[in-house]
Amino acid sequence: MALPDPVDERLRPAMMRVLLATLPGVLALLWFYGWGVALNLLLSGLTALAVEALVLRVRRRPLTPDLNDGSALVSATLLALALPAYCPWWLTVTAAASALLFGKHLWGGVGTNPFNPAMLGYALVLVAFPSQMSQWPALHGMGFFEGLQQVFGVHSAPDAWTGATALDSLRINKSLTIDELFASDPTFGRFGGRGVEWVNLAFLAGGLFLLQQRVFSWHAPVGMLSSLLLVSLLCWNGSGSDSNGSPLFHLFTGATMLGAFFIVTEPVSGAKAALARLLFGAGVGLLAYLIRTWGGYPDGVAFAVLLMNLGVPALDRCVEARQRRQLT
Repeated sequence: MALPDPVDERLRPAMMRVLLATLPGVLALLWFYGWGVALNLLLSGLTALAVEALVLRVRRRPLTPDLNDGSALVSATLLALALPAYCPWWLTVTAAASALLFGKHLWGGVGTNPFNPAMLGYALVLVAFPSQMSQWPALHGMGFFEGLQQVFGVHSAPDAWTGATALDSLRINKSLTIDELFASDPTFGRFGGRGVEWVNLAFLAGGLFLLQQRVFSWHAPVGMLSSLLLVSLLCWNGSGSDSNGSPLFHLFTGATMLGAFFIVTEPVSGAKAALARLLFGAGVGLLAYLIRTWGGYPDGVAFAVLLMNLGVPALDRCVEARQRRQLT
């Protein structure tokens, strides 16, 4: 069962369940990164709601039901969870405003967007501000007031406070074996990125809850995870210094589970038919691996989703044509 149509009265309850399902991942991120995650969520949510209200006023449309349907808050939440903790306040505001303006209202509002709004906002700031988007904090957070000062530019953390992610370290590694990387590099944990592996498990738990609630069907998540598992298994060249990482590493590092259960399942920009959704998810998994391994960005989930959004009309047409042929 797919998410209800955006104009359907069931949209708000579905959005509330999605927000509830993010809670395990949010708590895990708060545990590892501290108050910066909460500040991202607050800034992104307030910006999204303000932009939503402003655009509705400019378009002379009533604030309800659009402002109350939860779609803007869901996009803002998913975007905030993808941004580095303690990133500058203006980066979060820019990303959230871009997501609502260019990812949603430019195309006519809820139910008409061809691109995933959260991933469009993320990709825009990643391309425009690559330096700020690479400042991922080490696995210890700041106090609340220190975090506020960091976010608003009053206080600057020491350079050593930020570092490369596990995907970064693996991509640039040229000399150490995988075993040596896991033993010597603090960004690596038991089988994935340190801390991030548990964050992925938390988002997996939230995603399974949404599946149990039938908020979306299994096709897109299974397509993405199966594709990523298969291609990483086929391209896994052991534990040498030129290794691309194990399948387990790719499944539980970066934004894999957030992407599989909260991003590729977005109903408007995704494919409609069950087979098309399966192919859509498979394409995201394949592209994410290719970008991670040979592209210029360590985690390619956002770009993979946006590229597959472009292919949704073709996927739907091909599946519809196939179904018509089967009926004749």
